[in-house]
Amino acid sequence: MKILAIESSTEVASLALRWGDEVRSVRLPSPPAHSATLLPALHALLAEAGASLSALDRLACGIGPGAFTGVRLACSVAQGLALGADLPVASVCSLLVLAQAQAASQVYVAMDARMGEVYAAQYRKTAQGWDTVLEPCCVAPEAMPGVEAGWFGAGTAFQAYAEQTARLQERLSGIDAQAVPDARALLELAAYVEARDAALLAPLYVRDRVALTTAERLAAGGRA
Repeated sequence: MKILAIESSTEVASLALRWGDEVRSVRLPSPPAHSATLLPALHALLAEAGASLSALDRLACGIGPGAFTGVRLACSVAQGLALGADLPVASVCSLLVLAQAQAASQVYVAMDARMGEVYAAQYRKTAQGWDTVLEPCCVAPEAMPGVEAGWFGAGTAFQAYAEQTARLQERLSGIDAQAVPDARALLELAAYVEARDAALLAPLYVRDRVALTTAERLAAGGRA
């Protein structure tokens, strides 16, 4: 299957292309802004593989949760390209993408959501794929649901909120606190996820509020 995957829900955007038996990928740190680098990198990736949008079977998009502008960018680029090339899109939660990249069958995902909050989810791998044990949610780090021993932790929240999550971390079998969603893992999931009409593609925000009020910033010791 020929698939192009787009993931830009964090400060590190990535693209991956499956073209026959070959897989190519590229990661795009920020700065510069993903909005300036994503499309040129996408076209370069296709050109290097001798591929074309029209010959793809589908696009894949990480729909969040994550950085508000990054999630919107991935969805808008995937939707625009898919509609222009008449391709379906496989949309995948970015937290599940993060779980897919781990060498563990039980993954507790916790990404720094900024504003003193965490995007959290829990996934268990079975013979049929991933089961969602905890639906994606946005909570304060000290309010993250607990788990029994043996789960593996993945995501930047374990480092950003190490003190608040210390008791939870003690129960985990291991932690990758540098992990971010990556398009190569998205590519793996996209081959099995149902691809739908690009017109139906929408971001998964989980948290609709994207900024603190002035009063909230001042209360937290910030500037007006």
